[in-house]
Amino acid sequence: MSLASSGAPTKPILAFVAPLTALLSPLAEPMVRIVAGLTLVPHGAQKLFGWFGGYGLDATGQFFASKLGLPAGLATVAGMIEFFGGLALAAGLLTRPVAVLATGLLAVAALQVHLGAGFFWTSGGYEYPLLWAIVTLSYAIRGGGWFSLDRIIGHEF
Repeated sequence: MSLASSGAPTKPILAFVAPLTALLSPLAEPMVRIVAGLTLVPHGAQKLFGWFGGYGLDATGQFFASKLGLPAGLATVAGMIEFFGGLALAAGLLTRPVAVLATGLLAVAALQVHLGAGFFWTSGGYEYPLLWAIVTLSYAIRGGGWFSLDRIIGHEF
């Protein structure tokens, strides 16, 4: 039996932080879910609307087709998953299906677009989309949790 599964409580090294971590612990997962969702939104806005220095749907579709070898229509799908799915993920609405879509999108980005550039994001590598794919996969598995609209409406999809 491992220590983690023994049921024995762990003691913090710095005892004075225990009340603070106990207070904030329930917020840890929602914070990551909200940031993950809101991080997707501007990427979708770039694709769909040309906001934040993006090129809009037509130019992004042309880029997908000519430079990435992906169908141009995938720009619309990617933009919608990132923009609307990001908002839904942040709110914890339809968390599991949205997280599955985001995970798929980010896996394609990591494998199809960034893999050839190596690991590090600074060189255009797959580090960043892989990280966010794992984060969204965790929400596909666990759902929106306590602080989510899914919980408020009483359905975790």
